[in-house]
Parts: sequence; structure tokens; C-alpha cells
Amino acid sequence: MSDKLLAFDTSTEHLSVAVRHGDRVLAHSGVGGAQASSTLLPLIRELLADAGLALAELDAIVFGRGPGSFTGLRTACSVAQGLAFGAKVPLLPVDTLLAVADEARHAFGAQRVVAVLDARMDQLYAAHYDFDTAGPFGGDPEPLLLAPEALEVPAGWALAGNAFAAYGPRLASATARHEVLPTAAAMLRLAPALLAAGRTVPAAQAWPLYVRDKVAQTTEERAAIKAAAAVPPNPA
Repeated sequence: MSDKLLAFDTSTEHLSVAVRHGDRVLAHSGVGGAQASSTLLPLIRELLADAGLALAELDAIVFGRGPGSFTGLRTACSVAQGLAFGAKVPLLPVDTLLAVADEARHAFGAQRVVAVLDARMDQLYAAHYDFDTAGPFGGDPEPLLLAPEALEVPAGWALAGNAFAAYGPRLASATARHEVLPTAAAMLRLAPALLAAGRTVPAAQAWPLYVRDKVAQTTEERAAIKAAAAVPPNPA
């Protein structure tokens, strides 16, 4: 059974939370980013209360595991783990790009979708999902990290995601471009098939999917660079 679910995503600048209780779905979206760490838990409590559910009654907690903002992914993962440990509820990690593709399928009927998310640093996260021929998860592609110009869009495929404002002119042409985000509602739609496929994990094994190994210098690296810059060059 999967009629009692909590889902949330904080991988972008937008926060998305949703609860399913039977046929009823309650959802909230708002500002994410740095605010997500302080607003996510109160929103979860509010939606669960409105749905008449306790944490321990949930069949699973669904969360966006990435790729996306490192801070956002860590927020989602830590909250999911904390809730799951306390309530003894399984976790269901969902790829954010799969949620983007599902949102395009649900809202626009797109069946072959190149999902893209702005990775900053002049790069994209991307994955190709073929819901027509590759099953309910579009083939489970590995997410890519690449320059906008390097993205390949097959003929007849749609582009979907949040990268058009930043990289629109640099992206390949597509049958359509859909401005969509990874939403908790999309994750709720994907959850039954993912649960049936045995994709839940215990709290201790719920990790973010970063794709990019490193986005910023460590404190030690910044200090070393600053110290090196302060050393005057050797005289000729």
C-alpha cells in the first residue's frame, strides 16, 4: 500500500512539500534556498496535521535526492533521515531529474524528455527519459553534468527544467521547451511504481546524489590560496 506518503524537495530555489492520504493530496510550494532548512519541518508538520496523519502512519517518506543545490540536498537528506529514524518509516529517494521529466509528462503530455537543471558554474545536470518505450522510470538514465552546448536533444524530444533563463540560447533545439521544477507532487505520482520496484532504503543509507564531486574550495584551500597570493614574487 502507498496511500499515506510524505514527499518533499529542496534541490532548487523552490521548496515543495506534499502529503497523500488516500485520494487526497495536500501540497505547498514556496521559497527554498537558504530558507528551506528553517521552513521545511514546520511545513511538514502543518501538512501532516491537515491530512490527519502522524509520521508513524506513513508508508514511506519520499524525498528528492538530487542532483541539485548541495545545501538543498543536504537539507532534504538530513530531514528525511531524522524523520525516518524517529518514526521508523522507510525512505524513498527520487532523482530530481526524473521528477522534472514526470512533471513535463503530467503537465504537457511529453513522453520523451530531456530533463535539465541549472548546475551553476556554467553547467547543466541532464538526463534523457523515454516513457514511451523504457518503462515507468524512463529508462533510469544516469544523470550527466555538462556544458549547455554539449547537451544532445534527439529529434522529437522535449526539453524540460529550469535552465532556460540562464542558458536558453545555448541549448539545442527541441520539439518543445517546458519550464518545470522537480515537485513533491511529481514524486508522489512516481512513488507507487518506485515502491513496487523495491526502491526504499533505510535511513542510514539515504544519501544525496551530488553528481558534481566538488563545487567550492574548502576553507583550508581558500586559506592556502590567500596565503600564496600574499607572498611577494621573487625578484628577477
